[in-house]
Amino acid sequence: MTHDHTHMDWTAMLPLLEHGAELRIPLYRQAASWLTGLLPVGAARRVLDIGSGPGVLTGLLAETFPYADVVAVDATPELLERARERTAAFGGRVTTQRAELPADMDQLGEADLIWAGESVHHIGDQRAALEGLARRLRPGGLLALVEGGLPPRHLPRDIGVGRPGLEARIEAAQAGWFGEMRAALPGAREETEDWAALLASAGLVPAGTRTFLLDIPAPAPAAVREHVVTVFTRIRDGVAERLPDEDRATLDRLLDPDDPAGLHHRPDLYLLVARTVHTARRAS
Repeated sequence: MTHDHTHMDWTAMLPLLEHGAELRIPLYRQAASWLTGLLPVGAARRVLDIGSGPGVLTGLLAETFPYADVVAVDATPELLERARERTAAFGGRVTTQRAELPADMDQLGEADLIWAGESVHHIGDQRAALEGLARRLRPGGLLALVEGGLPPRHLPRDIGVGRPGLEARIEAAQAGWFGEMRAALPGAREETEDWAALLASAGLVPAGTRTFLLDIPAPAPAAVREHVVTVFTRIRDGVAERLPDEDRATLDRLLDPDDPAGLHHRPDLYLLVARTVHTARRAS
């Protein structure tokens, strides 16, 4: 595990992960409903939520597939503990399993549905990871891979503070960080991110790709505003050194609760998110 600037402190990120996933529940409900058209509810007896984090999606999967045993799979004990708390109402039907992937792939058992939500890109060899997940599928089983979409947007291009296009430059800085994070992973291997082709190379039959949108327009409600402040605080702490001085000064103003132009007060704050789900099936 790397401990440089690309290291992810998942425990520290728990509140951000949980709140962000809660805000995106309408988006994920659309995706889960689409999956029931690809895998009948009664055919799902066991579901794996790979990279479950605090269990927001684990609970949604348990609701969507009410006859299935659902397993939250993650490497971070604190996230799994939160997942257990969130899903306690499901009783023994929802369990957790600590696993470091890809090393523990074969310990996951078989499943009829595997949901891998923005987790495969944290494994160095993504092709091998997909092959390992494909082996976990029962005949006729479905793999739902959440990768790609569009970076979230929260502000207009010109916010009246600093140089226009701040979020575009932040996205470029985050893309540079992401590339370094990927390169630092154990066994890192570059891949063309043609997910349908990668799923096919893993021995699966692609079953369709759809992108789902969350659009919360301005003025943002309090829950969204709180989340955006947390996101920009993480940006300021994480990639600000990749930005010019003017943009760092703009971030400081945006995060100042006493600044009328800051995120705490702006009437033009919104949340626009798109997530893409790629699906593939193991032949019966």
